[in-house]
Amino acid sequence: MGLEGSKVFLYVICIIFLVLEYSRRVAAGDPKFPCYFIFGDSLLDVGNNNRLNTGAKANYLPYGIDYPQGPTGRFTKDLGFDNFIPPYATVKEKCILTGVNYASGGSGILDKSGQNLGERFSFNKQIRNHKKVISRIKTLQGNETHTHDYLKKCLYMAQTGSNDYINNYFAPVSKDKTNNVTPDQFAIILINQFSRQLNWLYKLGGRKFSISNIGQVGCAPAQITLYGTGNACINEMNDAVNIFNVKKNNLIENILKSKLTDAKFVVPDLNIPTSGLPQSNGTAVTNAACCKVSTKGDTRGLCLRRKIPCIDRNRYQFFDGFHPTAYANLFYSRQMMLAISQLL
Repeated sequence: MGLEGSKVFLYVICIIFLVLEYSRRVAAGDPKFPCYFIFGDSLLDVGNNNRLNTGAKANYLPYGIDYPQGPTGRFTKDLGFDNFIPPYATVKEKCILTGVNYASGGSGILDKSGQNLGERFSFNKQIRNHKKVISRIKTLQGNETHTHDYLKKCLYMAQTGSNDYINNYFAPVSKDKTNNVTPDQFAIILINQFSRQLNWLYKLGGRKFSISNIGQVGCAPAQITLYGTGNACINEMNDAVNIFNVKKNNLIENILKSKLTDAKFVVPDLNIPTSGLPQSNGTAVTNAACCKVSTKGDTRGLCLRRKIPCIDRNRYQFFDGFHPTAYANLFYSRQMMLAISQLL
């Protein structure tokens, strides 16, 4: 997703550490996932956009208010881990063997998606960056066969597609809508591109994939505010996304799994809990942001700089207009853990 994406359901980067810890426990020092490669949008971006000419950045307060290192560029708040998979933009040679995060706020499956936000690394660009990292890994390991076997054990996580809807198909000025492209036709365009991209990652060595569905983009507080629906979600957006999710699941279950027989895929289906935040005390706030947000331009839905956010953050589903709070992410990370455990 990107800033304007459906930050409503998303899992956090911290799930990587939960998976790492789990794999170490079950394998007694021989982790099933020796490395992690992360692709996606701002829900997974941990700083790749910091140096880009874009409004899609989170390297300022109040982002990081509960994180020991303060603002780092990550949009979603973590669960207290000391380390995280480093962003491609700043990763050091010694770190690439354990994984790289390529995610970029504002990016989408299509190269043009999110261009209204400024510079970003599209999913295609993220894969090209991964190809460069593989070359660096081959140099470090000095054995191409060993590198190929090593990559087969790695976890490939991808969450993308929301910006293709929020910052493309449903953008105020949409060429697709102007040309009367239906939601079904647009989903097919996305699926064809996404299929090529997943096959590309497979050819580069990926074998274990976690590919999340797109969340209900019409339920993000920033979208509800934009369309003035009060507390109601925008059904037209959610219906369009659901068409894509059905087609994507069909692509994975009925095409990729039969074609790429030595690969494994899981599709976490993550969405906001219908009864509010799990284990929350009092009434959960699901239709408003914890921080004061911008309502203009390429920063719409993001926290205003240095404004004090809400104190009772554990009652809020969203930290800003799109991204979940750390407390909400407890729910998402548990669901993600259940899905990824199937790849072990």
